[in-house]
Amino acid sequence: MAFDAGFLAAVAAELRQTALGARIEKVYQPERDAVILQMRTFAGGKRLLINAGSANPRMGFTEIPMENPQNPPLFCMLLRKHLSGAKLLSVNQAGFERVLTLEWETRDEMGYTCIRRLVAEMMGKYSNLIFTDGEGRILAVLRPVDFTTSSLRQVLPGMRYELPPPQEKANPLTVAESEFEELLAHAGDRPADKWITATFLGISASVAREIVYRAAGESDALLYSIPKAALYESFAAVISMVREERFSPCVVYDEREVPKEYAFLPLTHYGKMRAVESPSVLLDLWFGEKDKRARITQRAADLLKLLTNARNRIAHKLSLQEAELAACEKGEEYKRAGDLIVANCYQLQKGAKSAVLIDYNDYREDGSFGSVTVELDPRLSPTANAQRYYKRYNKSKSARVELGKQIELGRKELAYLASVNTALSTAETPTDLLEIREELARSGYASRIKTAQSVKRPAAPSFAEYRTTGGYRVLCGKNNLQNEHITHKLAEKNDFWFHVKGMPGSHVVMLLEGKEEPEALDFTEAASIAAIYSEAGGAPMTEVDYTKVRNLKKAPGGKPGFVIYHTNWSATVSPDKEQIAKLRVK
Repeated sequence: MAFDAGFLAAVAAELRQTALGARIEKVYQPERDAVILQMRTFAGGKRLLINAGSANPRMGFTEIPMENPQNPPLFCMLLRKHLSGAKLLSVNQAGFERVLTLEWETRDEMGYTCIRRLVAEMMGKYSNLIFTDGEGRILAVLRPVDFTTSSLRQVLPGMRYELPPPQEKANPLTVAESEFEELLAHAGDRPADKWITATFLGISASVAREIVYRAAGESDALLYSIPKAALYESFAAVISMVREERFSPCVVYDEREVPKEYAFLPLTHYGKMRAVESPSVLLDLWFGEKDKRARITQRAADLLKLLTNARNRIAHKLSLQEAELAACEKGEEYKRAGDLIVANCYQLQKGAKSAVLIDYNDYREDGSFGSVTVELDPRLSPTANAQRYYKRYNKSKSARVELGKQIELGRKELAYLASVNTALSTAETPTDLLEIREELARSGYASRIKTAQSVKRPAAPSFAEYRTTGGYRVLCGKNNLQNEHITHKLAEKNDFWFHVKGMPGSHVVMLLEGKEEPEALDFTEAASIAAIYSEAGGAPMTEVDYTKVRNLKKAPGGKPGFVIYHTNWSATVSPDKEQIAKLRVK
């Protein structure tokens, strides 16, 4: 799994085919290491994402919505100044390195036509994005590199741009059969895929295993077991795909239908794979959800810690209260002991530590009564001992009532925190996180939003919107504030409300807007949305309750997003996440 030079070549080919001659309309920098170029191409509007982060560096067109900061960074402002309206002239890859140069025609401050270049280096932790003029002088750099960072190569504004230092590896695009055999002669006896990645530039481990598999029938074969001619033939066939730009991107899935690997060619040594129409679609499929979750997890680290601590504290308190409630079950034993002392008071003397007393309620078949041993306080009289047991009984009776109330409150509190945790797992934008922070602040769990936050929360909560196959609008709240808004502010009494059964999840409302009752498919799609935005996460066979909005009641004194309903229908759905994603209104 890697964005290797072969995949970058596939992206470059797609850019040359789709975007040459395109003009930049807008420039965004939604993340510290990511830039989006909004372009107008002959095929329509396209958004080119260039991610120069150390974790997932890549480049390609994207359809994934990303929220931009209120104040754009300086690097973004400089790109806007120089590249607004610029036309893409060429897309060039440096040999078989993970370096791609986009050359633009634009106008300078005096209005004269000039050349600008945007160089994307997709090299893991050394990834960077450099903006230069037509002569190669650096105008701006996303991540400056000075002497304190690297003694081999500095990347700073004002300096001339130079390619990264070359690796001591062969360029697979220029290796002839004789050179390949010579390199192979000095390879020794080791796994063939390891030798390929260590010897040639830009080839990822998965592509190397595919080359070996095509030559030997197994991906982990050793060099000595593979005929040299067969290995070269397989190697040359893969490299010729790059030279001739015959790319066939594919994604490999594991047994749980989770993406496991990807490449610019079919990985036949894996079992289950799926061809994808373009490199950009593949990157969206692979990185979209992962990037979103990584961004949300990073920004919500303090919220996750707060929720974890609160849940642990309440759970510990509940366990103590439940243990104390169990001890209260001895209350009837205390009452019985008091009654026995009173009934047998005439035969008891002060100073006894225990007594065997007749239980007149335990009548046996032989005409006798049972007996019970009762512990006594030798310092007290029999009557005082009876009173002591009665006090214990009354105390346990009162404690049972109060503990029941406290335990019920604690369980409701845990249920509320579970709903917030689910909202965090389905949050998609920084605004969603701000609304969760605001909700926790209102509930007394967190301090108010700091004014230093870069994203300003809108006046009304945001929410996700879908359009069913039958044309009905479906609103989905991603946290409790959004749930409150769509259920109690936007929905009419005859609209349909959906919620996953018996676990935290989003409120989903299907608006009728004067139309007739929806078809069964519309109900299934709305229920699937509720299943996906829940703790179930869209698992197969998820049960969803649905009812008319008029049947909902807000719980008195309840937390945000909590409602009560007694009249409802239920449906069991197996959501198709890809199909539901197509219904999302962008």
